[in-house]
Amino acid sequence: MEWFYLAIAGFLEVFWAIGLKYSQGFTKPLPSLMTVLGMAASFYFLSLSLKSLPIGTAYAVWTGIGTVGTVLFGIVLFAEPVGFMRLACIMLVVSGIIGLKITI
Repeated sequence: MEWFYLAIAGFLEVFWAIGLKYSQGFTKPLPSLMTVLGMAASFYFLSLSLKSLPIGTAYAVWTGIGTVGTVLFGIVLFAEPVGFMRLACIMLVVSGIIGLKITI
């Protein structure tokens, strides 16, 4: 169950990171509220996963999911650049997440 909580926390990190963009520096009320709620929920699920997962592994996986998801959503939603090196670096992050998962 702890990995499920960690996955939820990671996806919520993507949600609030994208929300930061839409909140425009916390000047738009609804996107700002959604961002703060996403942050709180993300931290809550991360804390649940930490009841049984090592902090280093859980934190790295959480931020890795957030990093990869945010980059991909940035490409899709905000037309951020896509290039071979950028995608290769994302794959390195994914490889690290998989490596941490299988070593536990």
